[in-house]
Amino acid sequence: MPTDSDLGELLGVLYEGPLEDPPWSSFLTLLRSVFAADAVTLLLNAPLQNTADQSASVKNSRMQLLSDGGSTSHIESYTQGQFLLDPLVNLPAGKVISLREFMSEAELLASEFYQVILAPQNWYDFMAVDLRVNGEIDARLRIGRYRGAPRFGAAEKKRLQELLPHIERAIRLHTRVRRLETERAVYAGVVAQMSVATILLDESGKIVSCNELAEALLAEGDGITVSDGHLVLRNREQTRELLALVSRVFQAQQHSDIMAVEALRVERPSGAGDLGVLIRPVPGAETRQVHSIPTVAIFISNPDSQAEAPVQVITRLFSLTPTEAALTMLLTNGLTLDEASLELGVSRNTTRTHLRSVFSKTGVSRQTMLVRLILKSVAPLA
Repeated sequence: MPTDSDLGELLGVLYEGPLEDPPWSSFLTLLRSVFAADAVTLLLNAPLQNTADQSASVKNSRMQLLSDGGSTSHIESYTQGQFLLDPLVNLPAGKVISLREFMSEAELLASEFYQVILAPQNWYDFMAVDLRVNGEIDARLRIGRYRGAPRFGAAEKKRLQELLPHIERAIRLHTRVRRLETERAVYAGVVAQMSVATILLDESGKIVSCNELAEALLAEGDGITVSDGHLVLRNREQTRELLALVSRVFQAQQHSDIMAVEALRVERPSGAGDLGVLIRPVPGAETRQVHSIPTVAIFISNPDSQAEAPVQVITRLFSLTPTEAALTMLLTNGLTLDEASLELGVSRNTTRTHLRSVFSKTGVSRQTMLVRLILKSVAPLA
């Protein structure tokens, strides 16, 4: 039976679980050990409306099944159809139940569940509990022993029951972390599609993270680079100016002014177009309590980068032909009509004919208006 020291160790790895990949690997391993079990599984699922949803849920892979112990073939058999025979479903939320408490010995031995799943795989007893967390996720925890081991007793059920509030909190943390990670990935993708390099700094001005565009830009070392984890511009004067602007934004954030914005133009030694640098606070950064977290965001636009959008997206948005869409993107990227003609391999007159058709379909009358229309549309996000 788990001791108090076991429970303390379990709580430690439980709250670290959402940070692991896969989540709770260490917790499930330790849980199996302290309960002297042969297998532990944790199934996380979107809330089910009724028992009929259970099969659809598994078939559509809406669930996340985490396990330690047992055999891979047994788990695969369960997810591929044996779950339909499992009587341990829709249990009272938050109550630990043992298998023989749920079914009498006679009912168990006569059940298809025992004959198809338990007996062939040598299972003998289970502790089971279902949790419903904030209406966002259903969790099913199962701890099993093979034949030859003792049944789970009242003391073990009590110990597992004591863990449940902590397991529920950890699952809530996991759900929130996953949601934030998903949102971050979406926003990061949008920023990348807009060809904006993003750099996050902590309160000391040290780089915390960069997106891929920023990493590539810094690697070029053309006007902006990194030294000892800090941004360095082409000369000391500009570097000092950048540091002063970052400090100003940081100070504004400390006074809850999350709308503070500073800007800087950076010349590049190569002669390429100047970089536009925008500096603003990161909302919600509690820098007084936690060090080395993102507090200031730097966005860098590169005038030499080209707007990119799939031709098929432009085609669908504005009812253009593929050639008209290709011409539109060339003009959006700064090419002249003659340059676009060469790129497309057609005559200037043909290009002008395509352009008139584009104007007609988009409702604009000049190339500058067309470029503005494309850049303000959702096309660059495609």
